[in-house]
Amino acid sequence: MRAARSLDLAASIPLAPRRGAWRTVVRDLRRNRHVYLMLAPIVLYYLVFHYGPMYGAVIAFQDFNPVKGVFGSKWVGLQNFQDFFASVYFARLMVNTVAISVLDLVFGFPAPIILALLLNELRWNPFKRLVQTVSYLPHFISVVVVVGMLFDFFARDGVVNDLLAASSPTAFMQSPEWFRQLFVGSGIWQQVGWGSIVYLAAIANIDPQLYDAAKVDGANRFRLIRHVTLPGILPVIVILLILRLGSIMSVGYEKILLMYNPLTYETADVISTYVFRRGILQADFSFSAAVGLFNSLINFGLLLAANRISRRLTETSLW
Repeated sequence: MRAARSLDLAASIPLAPRRGAWRTVVRDLRRNRHVYLMLAPIVLYYLVFHYGPMYGAVIAFQDFNPVKGVFGSKWVGLQNFQDFFASVYFARLMVNTVAISVLDLVFGFPAPIILALLLNELRWNPFKRLVQTVSYLPHFISVVVVVGMLFDFFARDGVVNDLLAASSPTAFMQSPEWFRQLFVGSGIWQQVGWGSIVYLAAIANIDPQLYDAAKVDGANRFRLIRHVTLPGILPVIVILLILRLGSIMSVGYEKILLMYNPLTYETADVISTYVFRRGILQADFSFSAAVGLFNSLINFGLLLAANRISRRLTETSLW
């Protein structure tokens, strides 16, 4: 009897998708073939340029030799990671990366939300469109141009020192104590208008009847923002915050490379710029790959933690 039941149970387990399931898949492919054709280049891009090269991360555990290649280089295990942790630059890189990222998160993340809320309160459409256009324009300025403007405005004989009218002008771009403020502040100026587009779109999807009901209950503009607008865009805020936390250790090295100099290494040098110097300028590929992999693992862990906390507190998450 037991043998017969076991045979019946084994026979009941599907070993392959049913013919009807395959027909459903084929039918869906035929029906939405244009959508899949549009999606195909994006999928190929990620497969070729993102997932395909991931095998190269193995050089972080090797003494990589370009002549011998990935499969012929000597295996050293965790030696590159140990060298990075024991480096005299480790503490400085971690502190600078976290400090710049936290400043950008604290001041840069709420800025588009505040701008979107203020724009939503404007009732004169011509002025509203003017403010939107002016705030969007810096996004289209090249990072090289933005840094050039910083060097011109904050030079010893620049506009800022002229406005301050100080007896001894300050060399802002050569002062380590001013680097983080200039980096974060210029980033906010450049991206605040563009970032507000998402929140303005979320506000536009809020049911107008909610505002009418709140006005009937006697709510003023501040209460409307607090009890209607902010709860309405909260899911969007949470999703974007999770994505921001998932890249908190990935400070853009392009702008820092343009802004920093040996005088500001103390507060400007971050993990990504250190990887650039060791990997590109010094051709230490294995060490730079190990540092980059360490940075990516931290970002991945923060993303998982932020997503789990958000799911428990707000019931909103990426997955």
